[in-house]
Amino acid sequence: MKSKAGTDTEFFRTEKIPKILLQIAPPVMLAQLIQAMYNIVDSFFVGKYSESALTALSVIYPLQLIIIALAVGTGVGVNTYMARLYAQKMPGQAEETAGTGTLLALGTWFIFAIFSIFCMRPYVLTSANTPEAIESAVIYGQIVCIGSIGAFLEGNWTKVHQSRGNMHRPMVAQTVGALTNIVLDPILIFGLGPVPELGVAGAAYATVCGQVAAAVITSFGGVGRLPERTKMPLYIKQIYWFGYASIIMQALFTVYIVILNAILAGFSDSAVTVLGLYYKMQTFFFIPLMGLQTCIVPVLSFNYATKSYARCREIMRDSYGFSCVFMLVGVICFVFFPVQLLQVFSKSSEVIAIGKNAFPIIGASFIPAVFSLMTPVFFQAIGNGKISLFLSVMRQICCLIPIFWLLSLIDLRFTWFAFPISEVLVGVTGIVLYYKEIKRDFDKGAA
Repeated sequence: MKSKAGTDTEFFRTEKIPKILLQIAPPVMLAQLIQAMYNIVDSFFVGKYSESALTALSVIYPLQLIIIALAVGTGVGVNTYMARLYAQKMPGQAEETAGTGTLLALGTWFIFAIFSIFCMRPYVLTSANTPEAIESAVIYGQIVCIGSIGAFLEGNWTKVHQSRGNMHRPMVAQTVGALTNIVLDPILIFGLGPVPELGVAGAAYATVCGQVAAAVITSFGGVGRLPERTKMPLYIKQIYWFGYASIIMQALFTVYIVILNAILAGFSDSAVTVLGLYYKMQTFFFIPLMGLQTCIVPVLSFNYATKSYARCREIMRDSYGFSCVFMLVGVICFVFFPVQLLQVFSKSSEVIAIGKNAFPIIGASFIPAVFSLMTPVFFQAIGNGKISLFLSVMRQICCLIPIFWLLSLIDLRFTWFAFPISEVLVGVTGIVLYYKEIKRDFDKGAA
């Protein structure tokens, strides 16, 4: 198994870049598409059950984002370090990295389980008001957090497979997990035959079952082996050195969504709804971009470790190009068909009126977003987490939030310009830093 894992990565070194991307990206994109469908279907069924249940999902959503941030961020660290070890012909250490990642996933899950037992109700009370919503959120949150072992393990094991160039097993796992959730949602929420009506608890159990199903599939070849106890701190240090930027970047998403919602709430609930609808639809249009982000990390890490700097530059050039082409579809839909997009989810005249103005402006940010989102991945893949983190903090905190707030002082119609302005600022900054890094590496290689 070890030798196979090592040889599976050789095509990172020799195959043409477009062929690599076209080979490994579609499975990831398909899995993400199914995940996006699950998110919408999940909310659909819960919304049909009760308003308090839907509120519960909204209250617990930030916790789920943090779970994803820790699971995927740690997995990114495992992925990046394993790809480097394979490039350096050290498959044994790569397997020990996978085993360490498994142990970290279990430890992080345990912390969340303890949190859910002692801190869930105080957390919920900060965001929910009615007794029904509070109880629903506590029930949903405790089940999801205690049952998050599947999410943590799958997040790690998926990245282990991806570090070897195996994108198909994670795709199958995420597909099975999402379909399990979608099928179980209506059965467990509303009841069917001998299955009792569980309400919001049913939605939580469906989520947990889907995550566990995905984890079981990725466990084959993903568990790895534990290193000697004396070596464990070194592996943990390397994993979080490569993964901490991704963890913080994912967590920042929670922060800025909460702040933007608070600003928009000063205008109307409909304004908040428009932002929420944007993020639901954005998931679909950003799938190619997110898929490429996932796929280029092991390819870049492998080639950077072998000092193939020209190949790294080629990877980024092709990734930028493919992403821009894909994002044009989103630009066209948001700029020319905003009303049609909004009417899929809402018939409210106020929501449509606000969204009709907002969506074309936000759509203009999609092309510069390619550069502000792809460039941090380059720095993350080569082990420069500081630059990656800097660009992400600049995008989500330093640019978007202050500009959004300043423009909100003028009028709601102007707030949406914060999206293209911040994407352009961060995109330009990222490109400048990227070319400086590439030049430094070439100079180093020539020395």
